Amino acid sequence: MKFLGLSGSPRQGNTAALLSRLLEGAASCGAKVKSIELAGLDIKPCTHCDLCLESGECVINDDMQGLYKELETADVIILASPIYFMTVSAQTKLFIDRCQAIWVRKHLLGREPLGPGRQRKGIFISAGGRDGKHIFDCARITVKALFASLGIQYSGELLFSGLDKAGDAACHPTALDEAFKLGVCLMGQKSDR
Repeated sequence: MKFLGLSGSPRQGNTAALLSRLLEGAASCGAKVKSIELAGLDIKPCTHCDLCLESGECVINDDMQGLYKELETADVIILASPIYFMTVSAQTKLFIDRCQAIWVRKHLLGREPLGPGRQRKGIFISAGGRDGKHIFDCARITVKALFASLGIQYSGELLFSGLDKAGDAACHPTALDEAFKLGVCLMGQKSDR
């Protein structure tokens, strides 16, 4: 199985640490894992040019072209984003908006959005600095809509509030262990950690 981790954090903080740990868990069971930092890529905003409406392909030539290929070959896609102003980071939102061409494939062209023959699972990982009952609500809705648009089954989430400073995930009593165990579980195995 191929796991694709997309880190939407602009720094190496708590969300990135949780993503890394999940991928370690999956790799420990034989998964092929790849992690990509969205902040390090050149992804331009969607311009709503509508050129994708006929082909299902985006004409903007930037690093998103490589991400389309990565999405097509992945079995499990983990989208990790910190919470900024009650939703996903700007880096994550750029990626999401540029998935419009894939949405077109499914909803306008009647094609499998990421190609046939594969049921993909999607996981959302997020860390928020403040505590609050509804801190993840907006981001969760956005990520669920993205996965549904891409034909990816929303298969789980790891959401931790109160992780404000870099390194707080390592101090949390269960966060990194939960991430590792989820990676193992997604491979269909049980974890003894």
